[in-house]
Amino acid sequence: MFKIGYRTIKTALGATLAIVLAQLLNLDHFPSAGIITILCIQVTQKKSLKASASRFLACLLAMGYSTLLFELVAYNPFTIGLILLMFIPTTVALKVNEGIVTSSVIILHLYSSNGITLDLLINETILIAVGIGVALVMNIYMPSVEKDLKSYQRKVEANFSAILMEIVKYVRDNDYTWNGKELTETSKWLAEAKSLAFRDVENHFLREEDYYYRYFDMREKQFEIIERILPLVTNIPSIVKQSDILANFIQELAENVHPQNTASFYLRKLDGMEQGFKEMQLPVTREEFESRAALLQLMKEMERYLLLKHSFNGRKAGMKKGG
Repeated sequence: MFKIGYRTIKTALGATLAIVLAQLLNLDHFPSAGIITILCIQVTQKKSLKASASRFLACLLAMGYSTLLFELVAYNPFTIGLILLMFIPTTVALKVNEGIVTSSVIILHLYSSNGITLDLLINETILIAVGIGVALVMNIYMPSVEKDLKSYQRKVEANFSAILMEIVKYVRDNDYTWNGKELTETSKWLAEAKSLAFRDVENHFLREEDYYYRYFDMREKQFEIIERILPLVTNIPSIVKQSDILANFIQELAENVHPQNTASFYLRKLDGMEQGFKEMQLPVTREEFESRAALLQLMKEMERYLLLKHSFNGRKAGMKKGG
């Protein structure tokens, strides 16, 4: 009836382990170690580390403010309010406001003691360290998302091929019976893939494994060009000799959409085709002139499309021809 995710499992195990460790260390308020662990387990390793650092610093600030004000003013609820009035703006200024909730628990521990001692402060510090430490250990394991990223890659490339083939049909035959569903799918998949790829980057401390993020960012920019091409293609007045030549080029490109990158092959071919068009007989009718002008603009957009792939530095790229 319901699905239990890996983060839920890690949170449950982490909270349990933190409480057990805190209890074995004979710490006062040992259940709070579990709360700290729950708050520190995040969706990525980098977020978990940032949250842990923020909470640890915020807790130290909370202990400092509490010791000062409880001892100088009084152990009553009004002093708690005074502490929070000073503590919260400080955490915001230091950009560690993620630790406000955790620190509030520590403040209440100190309030309930009715007398802050060095042993109590050490107890709270160890309590925080146990909670944060267990959370960091639990977040060491992050499931690989490469399989999902490769799946998105295949789906996006298949849709790119399909969209380019629809462009071919219209340029060659003025056939425009396409329902355009691939456009909606591709936009959705690119957004999801970039989000997942960014999360993957956030799970690497010692290396910037951002191949997939850069890849989907490049495809997203190419997709923007494709969206600009579509209304241009549908407004070509008539089929001319150059239409079939350009359609054959786009068809070849559609049949070779994959991660590998030698877009320079197609850029050279496109340049040669453009030079060939310039040597052809000039248009004799207004309609032919407008059609050839639209095809020239389409070629310029295809050049921008290929330049994006050409500039993509894919460490996993091979040597096949691809667009």
